Amino acid sequence: MTSTTRTRRPLTAWKATIAVAMSNYIEAGAIIALATSLTLWQGEFGFDNAAVGLVAALSANAFGAAIGAAIGGPLCDRLGRKFIYTYDLIVFMIGALMVTFSPNFAVLLIGVILMGIAVGAGVPASWTYIAEEAPSEQRAAHVGTAQLAWSIGPAIGFLLAVVLGPLGIVGSRIIFFHLFVIAAVTWWVRRGLPESKRWKEQRESEQASGQKVSIFSGIGALLSDRRNIGALFFLLGVYGLWNTVAGQAGIFQPRVYDAAGLHDPMQQNLLQVLVWTLTAAATYFGFMRYGDRVSRRWLYFGGALLGVIAWVVLVFAPPGIFSLLFFAITWGISAGIGAQAFYGLWTAELFATKYRASAQGMLFMLARVMVGLLSLVFPVLLDSIGLGQLGLLIIGLLAAALLIGTIWAPKTEGKTLEQIEQERYGTPAPVTDARA
Repeated sequence: MTSTTRTRRPLTAWKATIAVAMSNYIEAGAIIALATSLTLWQGEFGFDNAAVGLVAALSANAFGAAIGAAIGGPLCDRLGRKFIYTYDLIVFMIGALMVTFSPNFAVLLIGVILMGIAVGAGVPASWTYIAEEAPSEQRAAHVGTAQLAWSIGPAIGFLLAVVLGPLGIVGSRIIFFHLFVIAAVTWWVRRGLPESKRWKEQRESEQASGQKVSIFSGIGALLSDRRNIGALFFLLGVYGLWNTVAGQAGIFQPRVYDAAGLHDPMQQNLLQVLVWTLTAAATYFGFMRYGDRVSRRWLYFGGALLGVIAWVVLVFAPPGIFSLLFFAITWGISAGIGAQAFYGLWTAELFATKYRASAQGMLFMLARVMVGLLSLVFPVLLDSIGLGQLGLLIIGLLAAALLIGTIWAPKTEGKTLEQIEQERYGTPAPVTDARA
C-alpha cells in the first residue's frame, strides 16, 4: 500500500462518516426546533396541553421515529445502507416544508410525523454504516462523530431560537426551513457515497449460497438466536432507560426549567445552548478521543454518574442560578460521553452484519416508544405532581441505566467487527477491516 493510498483511505472514511452522521444533526435539530416552538404553535393554533403531548409523542422524538426505525432497519439489511440514507431525507424534506408553511394544526402534525419517520429510518442506518466503514482502531471516534453532530444540532437550534425569538412563530418557521436546507445539502453530498463493503460482502455470500432473503429475514434471524436476546435487553437498558429521560429533556426542557424557577424563554434557550455546547465538547474531547484508548466501562460509568448527579441537583437543590448552571454543565458533559454514544457503538459491535441494522432499528423503535409513552403524559404530570415527584422517576431511570451499562459493558476495544462476531457467535469470519 502506497503512502498516497494510506493518506486517502482515512480521509475518504472521514468524509463518508461526516456526510452520514448529518442524520443525527437533522434528528436532534428536528426535536429542538419543535421543543423551542411548541408553545408558539400552541398559541398560534389554539390547542391544549394534551395536544402538545400528542405532537411531541408523534415527532422525531418518539413514535414518529419509532415507526421509521421499524421500517428502516429491516430495509437497510435487505436493500442496503445506501438505499436508506439516500431516500430518507426526501421524506424529511417534505415534512420540514409542511411544518414551515403549516396553516393549521393538522398540517403541522402530518409534517412532524413525516420528519419523525424519516429520522427513525435514517439514524440507525447512519450508525450502522459509520461503524462498518470505520477502521477498528478508530471505531469509537467515527461513531462519536454521529454523537457530535447530534450535539451540534441542538446547540445551533437553541441559538437560532434566541436570535429569532423576537419574530415569534415566523422565527420558528425559519428554523424548520433551515433544517430543510441542511437536509437538501446532505442528500446531495450523500449521492456520491459508496455502499457499505461489509454489507455487500454479506449479500454476495447469501446470493452465492442460494439463501432466500425477505425484508424481515434480518428480524427473524436476530430473534431466533438466543445470544442476541441478552444483547437486546442490555442495550435497551442502557439506551432505552436513558433516552426516556433525554427524550423528555429534549422536547420539554423549557417547561422543566420553568418548573425549576427559570421562566424567561430566552434565558431557558441560552441555558440549553450551554448544555449542548458542552455535550459537543465532551463528545469530541472525551468519547472520540478516549473511547478507543481507555476502559469503556469506566468511561461510561463516569458519564452516567454525572447525569444522575445533574438531575438530583436540579430536582432537589434550592432553585437558583447555581443549581441551574450546575445542571447545565454536568448534564451537558454527561450526554457527550454517556449512553447514546455508547449505544451507537455497542449496537454495531454486538450484532452480526446480516441483521445489524435490523437490531438498530428494533432497539431505536423500542426506545422511541418508551419516550412516546411518557411524552403523552409528561406535560400533564409536570403540571399536576410537580418536578419534585416526577424527578424521582427521572433519577430512577438514569440510575438503572448507569448500573446496567457499567456491570455488563462488553470489552470490544480495538477488535474488528469480524473478530467480535466470531467471539460472540463462534463462526469463522474473515477480517476485512482494511478498507481500500
